[in-house]
Amino acid sequence: MVDLFIQGGTMMWPILFFFVLGLAISLERAWSLTRASVNTRRFLAKIQTALKEGGIEAAKEVCENTRGPVASIFHAGLSRADHGIEQVEKAIMNAGSIEMAFLERGLIWLATVVSVAPMLGFTGTVWGMIMAFEDIAKANDISPSIVATGISVALLTTLFGLIVAIIIQFVHNFFVSRIDKLIIDMEESSVELVDTLIELEKLK
Repeated sequence: MVDLFIQGGTMMWPILFFFVLGLAISLERAWSLTRASVNTRRFLAKIQTALKEGGIEAAKEVCENTRGPVASIFHAGLSRADHGIEQVEKAIMNAGSIEMAFLERGLIWLATVVSVAPMLGFTGTVWGMIMAFEDIAKANDISPSIVATGISVALLTTLFGLIVAIIIQFVHNFFVSRIDKLIIDMEESSVELVDTLIELEKLK
């Protein structure tokens, strides 16, 4: 693999840089999304119990002791509970937008790696083909060995560029699916929180 990398020429280094960048962002996103994940059903049950037994302050305390976007959204909504349900819904929407932006942070760079790596590979291949034809011209001979060697080396950058793009695209799609699930959980649980607050208002 190292020999093939060296044979690919100077364009292999930018491809390697983007691959390392993609892996670094992927590791950071994996860590962040793992911390953001929470058992929404269990957490919502805790919030509902706290609301019934200790009121808004008890529920806010549960949110403060729980990490993740769902807890942050609930805390924002509960903080506005004294101002009415409409204010709670508005606070939840605003907090939800912020949490979504946090969850999706870095994905644009993964998409950039997916786009740029193959283009760098194709650029390296075109450059390698130019060099190969120059070698043929200097040798003044179109022997199969000269042509095959030059073209095979030129195609290495395309190969590596495509491999990088495929790996990062798979990781990108995995993160998108995880984020979509988290967003659905946030929306569903937020609706249930609002319903719980409405029921409590009716009991007063």
